[in-house]
Amino acid sequence: MNLSSGFVLLGFSDLHYNHVALFSTILVVYTLTWISNLLLISSIMISPQLHTPMYFFLGNLSVVDISFSTVTVPKLLSCILHGRTSISFLGCFLQMFFFMFLGFTDSLLLSVMAIDRYLAICFPLYYTSMMNDKVMFILSGSCWLVGAPHSLLHTYNVSQLSYCEDRLIPHYLCEVTPLIKLSCSSTTFAEIFIYTEGSMIVSIPFLFVVISYVLIGRAIVKMKTRSSRIKAFSSCSSHLMVICLFYGTVIFIYFRPPSNYASQYDRMVSMAYTIITPMLNAFIYSLRNQDVKQALKKIIIQCFPIY
Repeated sequence: MNLSSGFVLLGFSDLHYNHVALFSTILVVYTLTWISNLLLISSIMISPQLHTPMYFFLGNLSVVDISFSTVTVPKLLSCILHGRTSISFLGCFLQMFFFMFLGFTDSLLLSVMAIDRYLAICFPLYYTSMMNDKVMFILSGSCWLVGAPHSLLHTYNVSQLSYCEDRLIPHYLCEVTPLIKLSCSSTTFAEIFIYTEGSMIVSIPFLFVVISYVLIGRAIVKMKTRSSRIKAFSSCSSHLMVICLFYGTVIFIYFRPPSNYASQYDRMVSMAYTIITPMLNAFIYSLRNQDVKQALKKIIIQCFPIY
C-alpha cells in the first residue's frame, strides 16, 4: 500500500446545496457541541451532588462526544469550503480507526449506563455497594479499552484491500462501507468479517440495553405509588432518548448489505450521529435533569456574579 497517495473525499460536491448555510450550520452545531459538553463535564467535576456513578459515566460520554465530532467535523468543513478535499491513506485509515473506536466506546458507555440505571432502580438498597468506585472505574476503563482491538481489526482489514485509480469517496469521512465499494479487489472476506464480527460487537451492548430496560420497565410497573413510578421513569427517560438517537442511525447505516448503499442518503443520516447527536446528548441530559440544571446555574453565577 502506497502511503504517499491517498483518496479524495467528495463531501457534498455532487449535490446542490447552499455552501454558506451548510458551513455556518455545521460550525454552529460543532461549537455548541464543545460548549454544551464542556459545561456538562465542568458541572459534574465541580458539583459534589453529581459525584455519582451515573454522572461519572455521563462525563465519559461527553468526552467521547467531543472527540467523536472532532474526528469528522474539521474535514467536513474543509469539504464544504473546497468542494472536495484530499486525504492520505494514513490519514484516511487513522480517521476510520478513531471514528470506529469512539463510536464503539459510545455504544459500550450507553450499555453500562443502562446497567447502572437497572441496579439503581431494581436494587436501591444495594446500589451503593454494588456500584462502588472500583467497579465504576473498571467499567468505564473497559469501555475505552475494548473498542481499540475491534477498531484496529476492521481498519487493518479494509486497509489491505486494493484500490483502483478512481479513489473518489462519495462521503465526507473515511467509513468502511464506501471504501469497500471503492475497492477493485475481492471484498467477500472483508464483508463477511464486518457483518459477522461487527454485528456481534454492536449487538451485545444493544442486547444489554434492551434487557436492562425490560427489567427496569417490569420493576417500574410493580412500584406501588405513582410518584415512585414517575421518579424512576424520569431518571431513565433522557438515557432512552439518547439510545434511540444513537442506535436508530447506526442500524440504518450499517445493518444493510453494501449493494443497498445510497451515498447521498447515508451522508445525511451520518450527519445525524456524527454531528447532531453529540450536541443533543448534552442538551438532553442537561435540560431534562434538575441536578445538572442546578449545577449549571451555580457555575454561571460563579462566572458571572450579579451584584
